[in-house]
Amino acid sequence: MAFTRWSAEQAWDWYRGLPWLVGCNFIPSTAINQLEMWQAETFDPGTIDRELRWAAGLGFNTARVFLHDLLWQSDRQGFLSRLDRFLGLCQAHAVRPLMVFFDDCWNQDPRLGPQPEPRPGVHNSGWVQSPGSSVVTDPAAWPRLEEYVRGVLAAFGQDRRILAWDLYNEPGNNRLGEASLPLLQAVFAWARAASPKQPLTAGIWFGNPILNEFTLAASDFTSFHEYRAAPEALLSRINELKALGRPVVCTEYMARQGGSLFNRYLPVFKDEAVGAYNWGLVAGKTQTIYPWGSPGGDPEPDLWFHDIFRADGTPYSADEVALIRSLTRTK
Repeated sequence: MAFTRWSAEQAWDWYRGLPWLVGCNFIPSTAINQLEMWQAETFDPGTIDRELRWAAGLGFNTARVFLHDLLWQSDRQGFLSRLDRFLGLCQAHAVRPLMVFFDDCWNQDPRLGPQPEPRPGVHNSGWVQSPGSSVVTDPAAWPRLEEYVRGVLAAFGQDRRILAWDLYNEPGNNRLGEASLPLLQAVFAWARAASPKQPLTAGIWFGNPILNEFTLAASDFTSFHEYRAAPEALLSRINELKALGRPVVCTEYMARQGGSLFNRYLPVFKDEAVGAYNWGLVAGKTQTIYPWGSPGGDPEPDLWFHDIFRADGTPYSADEVALIRSLTRTK
């Protein structure tokens, strides 16, 4: 049996049945990375519930959430149980998550167990890759990755609480380049073979054009990242991607120090019916209020890089929160 990409008509039927997708990349403020979010000892449903409530209060109806292959390897039943509980919390707040399987960003050697404390002032000091660069380039290590993808999709590939699957975040990052292409191709094949009811995607970014070419040809809907463009350039890029004939969703944006601001980007996304996920919700252990490459040791910046709320629920910017709510308000 051939497992094929959705037709454009299928993709549009799915997308037109949804509200305008608007949300954030979500990790609770008490977790430094994906492992700390999901491991039994540090899974924090109280914080997750509270912070998802804040997201819903903005009018957010979706969230992009990262998983990790080591969670499956170490405690698959516990991991699936916690994922089910998380989906229940999402459903309670009418937030449908976009789940991410793999990621080439940040620290290359993920390890189970207690995670490091944040290095003061350093952006994403503890975020970890999945599966890690050494595994990306070692096909002999991939059978466990295939089992992970197929196992999670067997459990949740028919679950209406999940919006879609983002198979691989920024493949080729950390100077991996085209070395990530074989795993990216394999992940799409494994996911197709599992026949989920939800669509599959991976986002194009400022990476390798060969990786982007494959990703665009393999995804059911088109997704991309944009942190730097002026609004006019953002609109141009959206139009370029729309010309491919499929729904378009921006799965990462909003870096204040680069000019990727809510008041510049979110109206464009709404006018163009493009789904939009900003990076970050609540300032916490990921320390993404600091910019990429922050040296550490600096006090809280006057201009936050990412995130919307402080840990007590106070908005970083009341004006931003008012703008978001004005745009997500249903007529």
